[in-house]
Amino acid sequence: MEKVDGRLVRGDQTRRAVLRRAVDIASVDGLEGLSIGRLASELGISKSGLFAHFGSKEELQLATIRAARRIYADAVVTPAFEVEPGLGRVRALSESWLEYSRQRVFPGGCFFAKVSHEYGARGGAVHEALAAVHLEWMGLIETTVREAVERGELEADPAQLAFDLNAYYESANLASILHGSESAYVQARQAIRARLESAGV
Repeated sequence: MEKVDGRLVRGDQTRRAVLRRAVDIASVDGLEGLSIGRLASELGISKSGLFAHFGSKEELQLATIRAARRIYADAVVTPAFEVEPGLGRVRALSESWLEYSRQRVFPGGCFFAKVSHEYGARGGAVHEALAAVHLEWMGLIETTVREAVERGELEADPAQLAFDLNAYYESANLASILHGSESAYVQARQAIRARLESAGV
């Protein structure tokens, strides 16, 4: 049996711990709120050791986006894709998203809503990474809707319906953060139900 290098294991564990803390910080304070110094202090790691993992603030930010994407996929996409393609999966994807926001998988609500507003008007690698994640997400909703259309369960333009559903998700997320209330999720569920019923065959 091949011997595992303990330093590599520890290094991987450290990187995962750093990124888990980083996504939580960024969901509240934004990606600009991240710094190697802050993370080193909070996690009791040397700044030089942390710098060896990421090399620059931008690389830390990009790694944080990648880590958040994995967490997001596990919380939102994976449960929905356990449901058969069609209208049931569209509903499951909506429910998974609202629960992801309501349960505060990230303490600041939706990580991507927070940091995409922060970097939306900026250029650079971080902006490009966030734009790519957004396109991927919207494409996934659109594909899920299209499957329901192809099965004859919905009659709608998939791109438009995907846009509408995502608008409900993001509106509920923002209202819940601002007002500390879950009523926005109730309203979002009602709006989603009505929108899907209006597109029903």
